[in-house]
Amino acid sequence: MKTYIYMIRHGESPKDGDNERTRGLTDKGMSGAHLVTDILKNEEIDTFISSPYSRAIVTIEGLAQSMGKEIMIYEELKEIVFLNDDKILPEHELYPTVTKMFNDRHYSLPEGESIVDCQARAINVFKQILSIYKGQKIAIGTHGAIMTLIMGYFDSQYDLEFLLKTSKPDIYRMEFDGEQLIEVKRFWKNDC
Repeated sequence: MKTYIYMIRHGESPKDGDNERTRGLTDKGMSGAHLVTDILKNEEIDTFISSPYSRAIVTIEGLAQSMGKEIMIYEELKEIVFLNDDKILPEHELYPTVTKMFNDRHYSLPEGESIVDCQARAINVFKQILSIYKGQKIAIGTHGAIMTLIMGYFDSQYDLEFLLKTSKPDIYRMEFDGEQLIEVKRFWKNDC
């Protein structure tokens, strides 16, 4: 019995404010969210799950509503914690920090978590989702780094280089047989 997980990276989000949890989407991000709905509207998705961060929820909200579904929030699917209290890491520090973290998987900022810790948190709940919703189509509203860590757990080609080539939004369908990853298909086209 195949299970399909649609990893839906959030649309463009403003870096203003000081709270990761409440950052929404820019106008371009909202346009991207509408395209996500158009692309996936015929996929007959059974279950909707999201990170607790607003930008991930809003990106899949229209799709869930169009199918008459509620979005379940999983705290464990939030993005890597760079700083405590949901503070936003300044844009000029983000990519150098992420690069350092992927090169030294145990590295973290003093108030944050490492790649190893983040991946363990995410994979634990991801495996539960695979078990609970076996045989279903599940959409997950997610973020770039944690999406890469989840996909990379099952196939090492999903690494920092992959992350840096993804777009906002982006869509990857992972096909599973039990916990065995069979195939990954990208649904988003960069010219969308």
